Amino acid sequence: MLYSKTVAMRGFAFTASILFVLVFFPCAMAICADSSGKKFDSLQQSLVKDGFDPEKLKALYGRSDVFFDTGTVARFFVHSEARLNYDQFAGRRLIAKAKKYMLNYRGELENVEKQYGVDSEIITAILLVETKLGTYLGRSQILSTLSTMAALTDPGLRNELWVEIPSNRRITRQKFEKKADRRSTWAYRELKALLTYADRERLDPAAIHGSYAGAMGICQFMPSNIIAYARDGNGDEKIDLFDHSDAIASAANYLKHYGWHPGIDEKKAFKVIRKYNHSDPYVKTILKIATLLKD
Repeated sequence: MLYSKTVAMRGFAFTASILFVLVFFPCAMAICADSSGKKFDSLQQSLVKDGFDPEKLKALYGRSDVFFDTGTVARFFVHSEARLNYDQFAGRRLIAKAKKYMLNYRGELENVEKQYGVDSEIITAILLVETKLGTYLGRSQILSTLSTMAALTDPGLRNELWVEIPSNRRITRQKFEKKADRRSTWAYRELKALLTYADRERLDPAAIHGSYAGAMGICQFMPSNIIAYARDGNGDEKIDLFDHSDAIASAANYLKHYGWHPGIDEKKAFKVIRKYNHSDPYVKTILKIATLLKD
């Protein structure tokens, strides 16, 4: 599953967002890092049982830049799709940028349109909403984010997250517990996929940043989706979703997998795009932007 992101802010808006994090999520800063890695001991044991190298895990979770990130995960727990302003992406300025993007990456878009049968306008619309065409990729360290959520099987660590959530934005404790159960299981699968992907591509998993939900790259794939659907768009025998060619090809392959085809009608197109993000406002925005790009 892919999640939509908060948009980049500049000037006063950016400063205000930093102040918000400092006030309401103080442990989002590195000062709250658990450099000892002890909070991930149980998680490491589970990963070892699933075939991951214990020595590599010990070294990875012993690093000071890998920590129990309650600040980021707390933001994810209070995320509300209804609060997102999708209308901004259909504004004249961003549509103009999207049209320029289509000219700059015309070759890549035409290639995937031929190979996967997905309209260039749809791909561009998705990249615009996900990351403003690669200009806002997220600042959360995905390894710490997913590890923190996966470790929520521990009652003590779960309580640390609970007290981190501002009281004025909390759901009931019962709903929180159910959400923690679901997300810890989900995050563990995503964490395994992240470690597998990083090992395959010879990447440092702690160096990968993205959304507070754990999505990464210009097309904002979750790690499990990278394993299943990401494609090498530029022929360098690597999959790098921070590269536009790979991101474009991967998004197209994802949509094709879920049923996109040339001449698809709007009703079916709606269902396919909803696989990318399970949000009706999101899908309506993508279709609206695609129409504007065709005009």
